[in-house]
Amino acid sequence: MTFIRIALLALVALFLVPVAISAALYWLRASGDWRHADRSSAGLLPKAEALPGAVVRIFSARTVSWRGIVATHSWIVIKDRDARAYRRFDYTAWGQPIWVDRFVPDGNWFGNAPAMIFAADGAEAEAMLPRIRKAVTEYPYARPGDYVVWPGPNSNTFVAAVMAAVPEIRASLPTTAIGKDFPYDGRWIGWTPSGTGIRINLGGYAGLTIGWIEGLELNLLGGVAGIDLRRPGIKLPALGRVGL
Repeated sequence: MTFIRIALLALVALFLVPVAISAALYWLRASGDWRHADRSSAGLLPKAEALPGAVVRIFSARTVSWRGIVATHSWIVIKDRDARAYRRFDYTAWGQPIWVDRFVPDGNWFGNAPAMIFAADGAEAEAMLPRIRKAVTEYPYARPGDYVVWPGPNSNTFVAAVMAAVPEIRASLPTTAIGKDFPYDGRWIGWTPSGTGIRINLGGYAGLTIGWIEGLELNLLGGVAGIDLRRPGIKLPALGRVGL
């Protein structure tokens, strides 16, 4: 019984302590009305005409208001070869869930600076574009009302589905991307989005992921904790990855 008690306390600490730390950081930096927060370019992309080749980018940023304590919003940016503008795809709760070019490609997400999760350029990116567009077009939760904040399908579910359609995107969304583990394909057991491991999923409420790209991840009520195997580090809910 003592071992079980210690294990339960450790599990609670692993999931609750990072949330408490993230909440404290949020209140320290909180300022102003989020509806008027900065959504201008974060300076992560040059002008489209300055990049003649194709482009694929995946971004993630702390989401709106207090929800940013535990969660991030993810989106996809692409550009064809010689195109003079980027295309940005978001999945939101407003109107038609899939928004195209509604926001600045590398814009701050209501005051929160994005992090670049994946980048590909040139021929590598160009080979991905048809499958990215196909995955966006065929996304099964594209009707008004389909968006669900928790456990999904939400913006992170959408991006995870596109990533799974293009296994060459050898990247993993951060642990703060709540909804990334929602079973968009209806399968509770299957490959990870990168195709390098296995995921057991209980409807997005709980699950276990083991993969070379994703590492070892335990999902509990949407919060994710684990270990990054490829780039040694610890994955924590609310705080994200802490590198060793």
